[in-house]
Amino acid sequence: MTVNLFRLCANLSVVLICSFLLNSCAARRENSLFNAASDLMTDTIRHVYVVNDQGISDDYYKIKVDDQLAIKNVQNPEFGANGSQVNSPSTTRIQQAQSGANSNVLSYPVELDGTVNLPAIGKVQVVGLSRRAATEKIQDLYKKNLLKDPIIELSIVNLKVTLLGEFSKQGNFYIEKENTTLIDVIGEAGGITKTADPKTLKIIRGDKSHPELIYVNLNDINSLASKKLILQNNDIIILQQTKRAAASEKLLSFNNIVQPLIVVVNLAVLVFTITR
Repeated sequence: MTVNLFRLCANLSVVLICSFLLNSCAARRENSLFNAASDLMTDTIRHVYVVNDQGISDDYYKIKVDDQLAIKNVQNPEFGANGSQVNSPSTTRIQQAQSGANSNVLSYPVELDGTVNLPAIGKVQVVGLSRRAATEKIQDLYKKNLLKDPIIELSIVNLKVTLLGEFSKQGNFYIEKENTTLIDVIGEAGGITKTADPKTLKIIRGDKSHPELIYVNLNDINSLASKKLILQNNDIIILQQTKRAAASEKLLSFNNIVQPLIVVVNLAVLVFTITR
């Protein structure tokens, strides 16, 4: 009877170990988000590889309806920065999480007619303009109608990318400047974790029903030359853990299951041996 129990224990251990070895190969994929069939080739990527290539986007973002514009005069920061100067229902106060700091910023939405309603000068047509072109247009209007030599700063406060996976900080990161690159945002997030696999970075861009997938090998400096790494609004950036880290997590889960079973079997053997 004792021999049979030992055999049962040994067989159980063998079955569990085999099951772990078979499943550990897929552990990393199980733990990753938004999987695609093309993810299987990430270990062989040399530089940058694109699936469903939608071409190179314009380097400069063009203002769209529903964008939120924060505008201030550098020479007079109070102008346009507090609600007492604006008697317009179109202004809204939002939380702007830029440069790791939260601050209340009075923003002006771009209306359906393509205009933004600004203090003193009223509606200005901005849809289709780059941030720089819109700044120059608004600055000229203020200079003509109200202010002497204004220096206008304009930012689009709703442009963001989302970082998920093996980054020091995950979440939404707002794009503050033109031509923000992948490396800029990774730096803002504090870099990647020790368990990250630099070959598995993926950017999901554009139409979510048929997205462009951009795979990047961060190990290779030649990857940095790709214009695909200039980030676009609503990009989703995902970085997976290494296979070893995924296997270690799987092993930890395996041990949490096996150890109680071994304790039960050993207790049964001990009880049987004592009562013989």
